Amino acid sequence: MADSSFNANYGCGHSERILGQAIEGRRDKVILATKFGYVIDEESHIVTRNDDDVVSRIRQECEASLRRLAHYDYWSDTVKRSILLDAKADLVMFGMGESAIVEIATRLANGESVRDLRDMRGIAYALGAKDSPPAGDNTLTLPSFEKVKSDKLAFAEATRRIHLETNPYNARTLIQFHDRQAVLCNPPRLPESQQAMDFFYDLPYTRKPHPSYKEPIPAMQIVKDSVTIMRGCFGGCTYCSITTHQGRIIQSRSKTSIVNEISAMGRDPEFKGIVSDIGGPTANMYEMRCVRPEIEAICRRLSCVHPTVCQLLGTDHGPLIAIMREGRQQSGIRKIFVASGVRMDLARLSPEYMKELTTYHVGGHLKVAQEHTDSRTLSLMKRPAPETFVDFASQFSDQSKQAGKKQFLVPYFISAHPGSDINAMIDLAVFLKQNGYKPEQV
Repeated sequence: MADSSFNANYGCGHSERILGQAIEGRRDKVILATKFGYVIDEESHIVTRNDDDVVSRIRQECEASLRRLAHYDYWSDTVKRSILLDAKADLVMFGMGESAIVEIATRLANGESVRDLRDMRGIAYALGAKDSPPAGDNTLTLPSFEKVKSDKLAFAEATRRIHLETNPYNARTLIQFHDRQAVLCNPPRLPESQQAMDFFYDLPYTRKPHPSYKEPIPAMQIVKDSVTIMRGCFGGCTYCSITTHQGRIIQSRSKTSIVNEISAMGRDPEFKGIVSDIGGPTANMYEMRCVRPEIEAICRRLSCVHPTVCQLLGTDHGPLIAIMREGRQQSGIRKIFVASGVRMDLARLSPEYMKELTTYHVGGHLKVAQEHTDSRTLSLMKRPAPETFVDFASQFSDQSKQAGKKQFLVPYFISAHPGSDINAMIDLAVFLKQNGYKPEQV
């Protein structure tokens, strides 16, 4: 199966053209899967459609979630207007969609109209040119499409405001005019409960590609043997969009659900005994939340860990350590690796987690997102100061020695982040030289 959204190269059909070149001459051996409406017959595995206007439907649904508001498209180097207007879609659903799609289906089945669904969280929609948007304290008007398209500072300001409205407990409805027509983006959906998370992930997934495939799919192995334990991220890094998709509040599965999945993997006769990753957007934010719900409900801080770790953030690694220990004790499990990015500023607060990680869950090399060495650039990224990496590296080295293992950190860096000047890059180059790092790619 090939997903035409690979590597997040969205926009203007570029990824589709690249994919077309890659599968030229063997199109009959490849099944393309992308984000548009289709129905699969579970017995025959044949994809069928009930939409006569297939081309229009594909275009609408493939692009909708990417451009609910005015959006910069890297490939064309231009700001595009909301897909709601280009595709003439009724609604755009954003975020993780399991509960939202059930709500939509249920309400439509109960006789409500699409227009009635405009009160849903996680929904964007366009008003008519003659319609007036709502007003009040629960709304926020962004710079218009015309303004952000012509003014980079206005685009940056709009982006800042969008990110400030990611806390579902106090986010406001966003309004952005495109000429005389307003696009409204409702607040994000509330975080899923642990019971709901368990339901989503306990469904009987096969962990297998479509039966039409006769040869191994390398990329499939990476995801097939990994285990997702949580979603969301409160890091707030300025170059990352996880918060706008999965939310800033951590939503975790129960230990029972996670261990049961690992145990089921161990019973699979085709499983080789290696869990390739246990984590999510980050490796070690499992069950971490604000310890004061009443404060969390009004907090508008973009990051819980920058410039320093918030005093109200629960940083206990105990629940995660318990999962790691019980997971590797399951029958048929030889090794569980941690391949998701370890949040170093949190990990170094727990010597017990560092010991557990280095002793049992590193395969010789651990990739970490240091991103840069220049303090000013790191601050612009909303990343930890250089001293954090030094402390983490020291603890990692000490714990590895105690475990009798020769293990190494593999930091990766961003070379052209906005605000990084020539002096910052010289500083990074000197760091790489002094520490013996040889970049594989830039």
